Amino acid sequence: MRVEVRNDNVEQALRIFKKKVLQEGILNELKEREYFRTKGEKRRQSKAAGIRRFKREQQKRKEELGI
Repeated sequence: MRVEVRNDNVEQALRIFKKKVLQEGILNELKEREYFRTKGEKRRQSKAAGIRRFKREQQKRKEELGI
């Protein structure tokens, strides 16, 4: 992964780098590899993440409608 620093603006390059790392899912992969998890644990975690995404999306829709 490569990020260019333009006009000696390191802060902006760092922000771009963090965004790329987040989109690639590198940090999540590192956390997953830190220790062994069973299939059941992986399944429960992914299901909980889906529920969180769904609730977050529903909350956004409610705010847009003004409820």
